[in-house]
Amino acid sequence: MAMRFSRPLFTASVHATDEVLALERPADAVLSAFFRSHPQVGQSDRATVAETVFGILRRKRQIEYLLAPKSASEYVLGCWALVLGANLRELEALAPARTLDSLSEAKARSSGSTPESMPLAVTCDMPDWLVERLLPRLGEERLRSLAAGLLQAAPLDLRVNVLKISREDALAQLSASGIAAKPTPYSPFGLRVQGKPAINRHPLFQQGCLEVQDEGSQLLCLLLEPRRGQMVADFCAGAGGKTLALGMMMRSTGRLYAYDISEPRLSKLKPRLARSGLSNVHAQRIEGERDIRLSRLAGKMDRVLVDAPCSGLGTLRRNPDLKWRHTPTAIEEMRVKQRAILAAASKLVKPGGRLVYATCSLLEEENRSVVEEFIAGGAPFALRPAGAVLGAEGIRIEGDPYLELFPHVHGTDGFFAALLERTS
Repeated sequence: MAMRFSRPLFTASVHATDEVLALERPADAVLSAFFRSHPQVGQSDRATVAETVFGILRRKRQIEYLLAPKSASEYVLGCWALVLGANLRELEALAPARTLDSLSEAKARSSGSTPESMPLAVTCDMPDWLVERLLPRLGEERLRSLAAGLLQAAPLDLRVNVLKISREDALAQLSASGIAAKPTPYSPFGLRVQGKPAINRHPLFQQGCLEVQDEGSQLLCLLLEPRRGQMVADFCAGAGGKTLALGMMMRSTGRLYAYDISEPRLSKLKPRLARSGLSNVHAQRIEGERDIRLSRLAGKMDRVLVDAPCSGLGTLRRNPDLKWRHTPTAIEEMRVKQRAILAAASKLVKPGGRLVYATCSLLEEENRSVVEEFIAGGAPFALRPAGAVLGAEGIRIEGDPYLELFPHVHGTDGFFAALLERTS
């Protein structure tokens, strides 16, 4: 591991870790605020601080199992020694003898351990409650594979705006500027970039030819199959990543509504929309699923995407803090929201129209059970086979009737999607 183990770097890492482990706000937001308030931390040290914090969040159970840290400084030393591979000589100036002895014992235990010799929750690096939810459905072998995938850092996926440039031309221009990329295996619009280049500074990004978007997120839009001239709604649009993909697939025709309850989230769509060149997007902040503006469009939409607020546990490669910040109680509260949002969004769909209900969760109670309760409650919708719909577009992904994506299988974030068609 190439790292300068200086006292200032150690001090910055400890302070950042202490703030993040409070688990009161998203880790990336905490880190951004920390760096703003500590301008003396240089760019290269910032990268190491971030790597340290996210290493701790990913491997928190393992560090606790092997070391039993009692302070942020011990978490940092544990991460450097057990996760990032530092040798103890490099840490001598930073740790008291007692801590060095504990680190030595922890490294010995780690090197002598196999995944099977440790508790399953430690190997998976998940809270007990999450293992208890996933194990009955997946079985131990699949759960271990999923957990291993979630412990990896996510790649940088891009979506090519084919209204402005072809995927082939985008690849060629990225290559010419020294950025290595390759087509994603499923999405016809996707590119997977090697490393973490500053893509937002690249001319293709600034010209609206590229957007950062996980391939799984692109597949949700492809499952919806929006057509030219249709009326389409992105019901929980957020910052508009899927909105922009849908607008591109509609060739900037028809009307595409981007709804969200958060003005700050929707405001992030504005510069992205301007770069994209799309003219069919109408962003609207709504008060909630009962907003009067929604009732005026009841039964008029050809397509509705419901990317529902969820636990986000399918995004642990990017947001490992979520597994420590969520509780079973929070999941149940999320389910109440999801059912209400799905019911409200479904009223917009016209007969013969389609709705995609999606989450980036791994939990059945946020996914299948929400859809099955919706249909069992008498909603005039029928489930359509997601795999067959994507297969007709040349995208071969096993699994019907639902689309389920996993990092260790598909290389994407964890996603669930159900395709529903209004029957009356």
